[in-house]
Amino acid sequence: MKLLVLLAIVLLIIAGHQLLRIIELSRGLKKTKEWQLTNSDNNLMGRGMLIFMILFFVFFFWQILRWRERALPSSASEHGFKIDWLWDVNMNYIVIPVFLITNFVLFWFAYKYRGNTNNKATFFAHSNKLEMLWTVIPAVALAFIIIFGLKYWNEIMADASDPNRITVELYAKQFDWTARYAGKDGKLGTTDYRQISGSNSVGMDTSDVLGHDDILVKNEFHIPVGREIELLMRSRDVIHSAYLPHFRAQMNCVPGLVTAFKFKPVKTTEEMRKDPYVIQMMAGINKQREKEGKEPVIFDYLLLCNKICGASHFNMQMNVVVESEKDYNVWLAKQKPVKAMASK
Repeated sequence: MKLLVLLAIVLLIIAGHQLLRIIELSRGLKKTKEWQLTNSDNNLMGRGMLIFMILFFVFFFWQILRWRERALPSSASEHGFKIDWLWDVNMNYIVIPVFLITNFVLFWFAYKYRGNTNNKATFFAHSNKLEMLWTVIPAVALAFIIIFGLKYWNEIMADASDPNRITVELYAKQFDWTARYAGKDGKLGTTDYRQISGSNSVGMDTSDVLGHDDILVKNEFHIPVGREIELLMRSRDVIHSAYLPHFRAQMNCVPGLVTAFKFKPVKTTEEMRKDPYVIQMMAGINKQREKEGKEPVIFDYLLLCNKICGASHFNMQMNVVVESEKDYNVWLAKQKPVKAMASK
């Protein structure tokens, strides 16, 4: 078998060499030099540009139709609607139209102004009107993007101000997350990295009594719908990035610093699971999983790491459960505080 494969490779090399030889000999039969382009050559290239343009645009729109069902569902946070609006306006009214028009003009000009021995190029050095046109239009578009972007950025990144907000600390390390809630006193205890140990994985300061009723959870954390959630983020080792795609939220977790992000969830997990788009999206995902021999899954909000933080980065995630205020309080009441866990 190996001998046959080797023989086939040798024959292909010989055939390729002979083909190149034929092409080289055929060049000598032409009346023009091989480097001299003819009108027929230019016409062929010009038509080829038009054909490529059509195929290129067909492929572009096919990609949109093919993968749009895998896009994120509508935002599950209050501020996320503003981010989605900015994205839609930028993509639908600026980026895609400019992309289509620019590429059409490029390919059309390549065809229309293809080489021809009967045509002579016009010398055109400068035009103030054209210069003004392609300076003003992009400047107006960029001003729109920047003004609205900064407006929403300032609103989204403002400090948490709701006195009834719920504060959750997200502690990142290679390669998992831990969520910490304040206990009945409503205050998180201080931390000290020097006290990190097997039983004190987030480095809580054991001398601070405010932390004795704090609650640590892994695997998943819960938040109530309609309440302002303040996330405080820390990292033990490298820079991680707390990414909550369904809430349009992301913030780096930096060793030695506490970063923060606030948002207000507007859809519970159960409500999102009943969304028609999510049902269709999950059906497509489970269809692919079935082909790969995997068990079907249901929709869950996820906390992911969006930094390439090491070998198991891909698996660094945590479920987020958004539920009613009543269900959240029931769940929180079942969690044991740090002091109770340590006394076991």
